[in-house]
Amino acid sequence: MLYHSPSEYDILPIGFSFAEYGRRKPIRNKNTEDIKLEEFEKRYDGLTVEKEMQKYWDDNKIYDYAPDKSRPFYSIDTPPPTVSGSLHIGHIFSYTQAEMIARYRRMRGYNVFYPFGFDDNGLPSERLVERETGIKACDISRSEFCDKCIEITQRYEAEFMLLWKSMGFSCDWNLQYSTCSANTQKISQKSFLELSEAGHAYIKESPVLWCTECQTSIAQAEMDSKDIDSHFHYIPFSVEGKVLEIATTRPELLYGVVSVFVNPDDDRYAGLVGKMVKVPLYDFEVPLLTDEKVAIDKGTGAVMCATFGDTTDVEWTQQHNLTYKKVVLPDGTIAADVPFVSGLRIKAARKEIVRLLEEKGLLIKSEQLTHIVSVHERCGTEVEIIYSQQWYIDVLSRRDELLAASDKIKWYPAQMKNRYINWVENLKWDWCISRQRYFGIPIPVWYCKNCAKPAFAAYEQLPVNPLEMEYSGICECGCKEFVPEKAVLDTWATSSVTPQLNLDTAARFGIEDGFLPMSMRTQAHEIIRTWAFYTIVKSLYHTGEIPWFDAMICGFVLAKPGEKISKSKSNAKLSPQELIAEYSADAIRYWAANARLGTDMYFDIQDMQDSSKRLITKLWNSSKFVLSHLRDFDAAYQPAHILPVDRWIMERTNEAILDAAKWLDVYEVGLARKIVDDLFWKDLCDNYIEIVKERLYQPDIHGEEERKSAQYAIYYCLLCILKMYAIYIPHETEYIYLKGFKDFVGLPSIHLTEWPKPSDFDVEIIKFGETLKDAVAEVRKHKSENNLSMKTEIEEAVIACAPEFKQWFIETEKDFAACTHAKDIKYVSR
Repeated sequence: MLYHSPSEYDILPIGFSFAEYGRRKPIRNKNTEDIKLEEFEKRYDGLTVEKEMQKYWDDNKIYDYAPDKSRPFYSIDTPPPTVSGSLHIGHIFSYTQAEMIARYRRMRGYNVFYPFGFDDNGLPSERLVERETGIKACDISRSEFCDKCIEITQRYEAEFMLLWKSMGFSCDWNLQYSTCSANTQKISQKSFLELSEAGHAYIKESPVLWCTECQTSIAQAEMDSKDIDSHFHYIPFSVEGKVLEIATTRPELLYGVVSVFVNPDDDRYAGLVGKMVKVPLYDFEVPLLTDEKVAIDKGTGAVMCATFGDTTDVEWTQQHNLTYKKVVLPDGTIAADVPFVSGLRIKAARKEIVRLLEEKGLLIKSEQLTHIVSVHERCGTEVEIIYSQQWYIDVLSRRDELLAASDKIKWYPAQMKNRYINWVENLKWDWCISRQRYFGIPIPVWYCKNCAKPAFAAYEQLPVNPLEMEYSGICECGCKEFVPEKAVLDTWATSSVTPQLNLDTAARFGIEDGFLPMSMRTQAHEIIRTWAFYTIVKSLYHTGEIPWFDAMICGFVLAKPGEKISKSKSNAKLSPQELIAEYSADAIRYWAANARLGTDMYFDIQDMQDSSKRLITKLWNSSKFVLSHLRDFDAAYQPAHILPVDRWIMERTNEAILDAAKWLDVYEVGLARKIVDDLFWKDLCDNYIEIVKERLYQPDIHGEEERKSAQYAIYYCLLCILKMYAIYIPHETEYIYLKGFKDFVGLPSIHLTEWPKPSDFDVEIIKFGETLKDAVAEVRKHKSENNLSMKTEIEEAVIACAPEFKQWFIETEKDFAACTHAKDIKYVSR
């Protein structure tokens, strides 16, 4: 069995021993034979180094996955990016945060299984191909269009992979999968057959959500809401010669009216319920019925029910067994038998009906309004409801089970669980999984030509395309002729089996038992209602278990308030490739770790450039300084006495290690980065280095053993900082490690070293260090306020400290005096 640690992962018992590292024989790997300390360049050239490090990782197979039962197993279900256009900074933001967790877990001793895939089938990819070629799928043969889809998506996938590699992603590309590959088709079709056999997938002819632009059915999760400007048209229906005023935004559906509804408690219509109402312009009659959903205080309190204006019309039609009247066709035109507007598109028909009503004196008034409509998320077209035969997966009857599943998953951040719960509680439709498109996974079904009963492919035939293969069986009715299913599966019907795809890949390594549930799923919050929900649905049906223990939910990058950066909006100023070429991958990665998990943030190039460049430059210069003082350092030697200020920086490092680990264990890469930043900037650079600098340079004044104490501490501190920064800026930390630490540590990559594991930290010595920092800050403040150089000598420095710290300060006097240029030091109690 594999061991998955389900969330509050304990810090693994990984020790840090200078003596152990010092005794190891240095390991020489290709590409590093000639790396020496003195080769440190004056300036760090990130663009050149990043290419060198990526080649080094590939050549030395640093991230190749290999089974290892001695280490706990950690698996990541990564979202396969949709091949629908070029990637943008928003993708970099969320994918990089998850990649940092992969690096962290690897350094914590886990055997990380980190596959990557591409979602390269379905409507999004079709629309990309239509844009690129200027050819509509319906204008050429299906096979020709699918060939173009394969050609173009493969080109984009190559670009995607190159981008992820350029970002320093630590995945093993041998684990890559594609959602249109033959193996994926087999797994997806197998899922469909299993659900059909169990009665969880079914076919029916009924009202369905429909996009007239894409000319396909869609699922509830594929709808967005949009405010549009429209009109309320007040039209005079009549009952027994009396005017019954009804307001509607859809006058083009007048021919499809099948009833008029009022609230049963509305006294205005008490005597009219059950009577027949004449529909204006068309002059046919429909019954006046009641339903509590009708708002008494909205409009006139009377509403028309047409097939179909909205989901309420669907509910009323089904509840009251009303007749379906076809008005809107799948291509968005009006049916041929509809008088006045046949053949017109919906909005043109609406305009014509309003004109006719006005011409015939049947339009009481029109009022402008802004209201919310449902649109297809892929193209922004207003969603219609038409009658159609489709395949569905039952989710409505499993609502309680789906809600219970959310309690078994640990959501990060916790509030994201509410989004899932709200979605499940408000489901109105079963999951429609069939799509009337071209480039997708075929539904493995044929239909009897005589009775239309579906016939399913055999498991051993998978993958199968019914359009290219005849069914050889005999129907129960005796018919031997079958018609192939032309529809394809919804792309989410395949993306929802990524845990099963990853299990199939893991099986190649002999890993099957215990692989599911996976350790973690990472994704954006916008697709909780789709990818997270559908994956949970499939997992519960196929395994009876949740698909993963943890859900890491990332936020958006915003172009402006309320508008996320997206491929469809083309609102990213620079592509990720341009940003990398201009600023480096490490700079982008460091910026991507600047927010709390799940929160949206603006992309400010100047902010990224300032903060990232400053850190990358400072880390390089600080490392050069430290390593210049380690040329004679013996990692196997531990000083007999470590001075208090050296103990402080080591214990402060231990504190930061433990604090950062706590945040990373709950996927808060941004809060963990702040911990490391504070240690590096405020403690190591601003204070410790300045305090011990003279001791490192002048052992003849301070003593050789005292210098070794500083070497011991600064080696430990910088190496730990490099390890902690390695998940954020992997290229620079690797480069520094190879130049200055590899021969000490004995491992070919910093990314194969272990995250340091102090058991605790000394609170008292850290308090001493804070007091020391305060004392140094007071001297600096005095000199600054008096326009004095920091090198100006001062006659006396008075340190206010607790009595128990006085001896430590006495041992630190030489360092303090060298740092502050104080001639005399006195102490007062505080």
